[in-house]
Amino acid sequence: MAGFRGNGEGSIYQRTSDGRWLGVVTLGQDGTGRVVRKAVSAKTRAEVVRKLKKLQRDLDDGLSAPDTKMTVAQLLTHWHDDVLRHQVVPSTVVSYWTVARHHIIPTLGSKRLANLTTADVDRLLSVKMDSGLSVSTVRRIRYILAQAIDQGIRWGSVNRNVARLSRAPKEHRREGRTLTYEQARRLLKELEGHRHEALYSLMLSTGLRRGEALGLQWRDFDEESRIITVRRQLKREGGSLITADTKTARSRRSVNIPRGLVSLLQAHRQRQEEERYVVEELWTDTDFIFTTNFGTPIDPRNLNREFATICQRAGLEHWHPHELRHSAASLMLASGVKLQVVSEVLGHASIRMTADVYGHILAPDREAAADAMDQALWSGA
Repeated sequence: MAGFRGNGEGSIYQRTSDGRWLGVVTLGQDGTGRVVRKAVSAKTRAEVVRKLKKLQRDLDDGLSAPDTKMTVAQLLTHWHDDVLRHQVVPSTVVSYWTVARHHIIPTLGSKRLANLTTADVDRLLSVKMDSGLSVSTVRRIRYILAQAIDQGIRWGSVNRNVARLSRAPKEHRREGRTLTYEQARRLLKELEGHRHEALYSLMLSTGLRRGEALGLQWRDFDEESRIITVRRQLKREGGSLITADTKTARSRRSVNIPRGLVSLLQAHRQRQEEERYVVEELWTDTDFIFTTNFGTPIDPRNLNREFATICQRAGLEHWHPHELRHSAASLMLASGVKLQVVSEVLGHASIRMTADVYGHILAPDREAAADAMDQALWSGA
């Protein structure tokens, strides 16, 4: 059938081979002067008209016409090669691309991006949940796909982000295990005289992350003011130990430390000077507060085994160094420190995050608040 058109419809015709309706609209010219056209198809003429009108509205609004040939796998690869590698640290690039290769591309990779639907994404997330992956991993899959599609929108390959329209699985935050006052004191007792006594005591009393504590340098310690300034973190990346920016902007912070910890750091500095004297030219001057016997940075992974051994000797269960951070927050809140202050000490991105994780500890305070209002409003009534 010959092509014909109504007002503002572009060219519309029916294909004789299969009876499908097609519509073509002229987009303009490319850099070489070649006319660029966009085609849409559907089973009915009315559907083609609808698609052409939407395309025209998008063009009028300054949106590019979607690239109907690009697949999800091509988008992810393009995003990785040309954008992601220059936006985040190498370890994050590897992490994101691993998720894309193992969880997104095998299922959705061959699908054309323009045809990808919210239902497709919801189905992917459901399959991954049913396979036994953790909620956090499945949410990460959705986040990475959404990031890639965001870039696709910037490139004009697609006009909406169906991943962001999908429903992420609900994450039920578990309460972190924490040391009691009695357990914390037993741990400190066991640490007396240990080479890393000041390190573990710092993490327990301030809630510094393992990488933040190991990234501290002596210039970050103001002995007179009793302040530790967190400026960096030590982490393993690509087989090497490196210093990197803190986890978030709020993680860069100054933390007041207890007087007892100041004494431990002073003793630790003296011990470090003695070690420097013993090994002489074998010492590497890095200025890190916590180092190996030769002045080099401590591999964060090595602390895991050491700390577990210390806890066992103290008569405690198997504990991880990160649980010192949970313990610090819990002990501070249980001692009456305000939630906002605890959030600032921990370097959380927001006070809501602190409340979500440690809000259960505030139950006595909430009860006390109710009792106070009872006394103020109804006492003697």
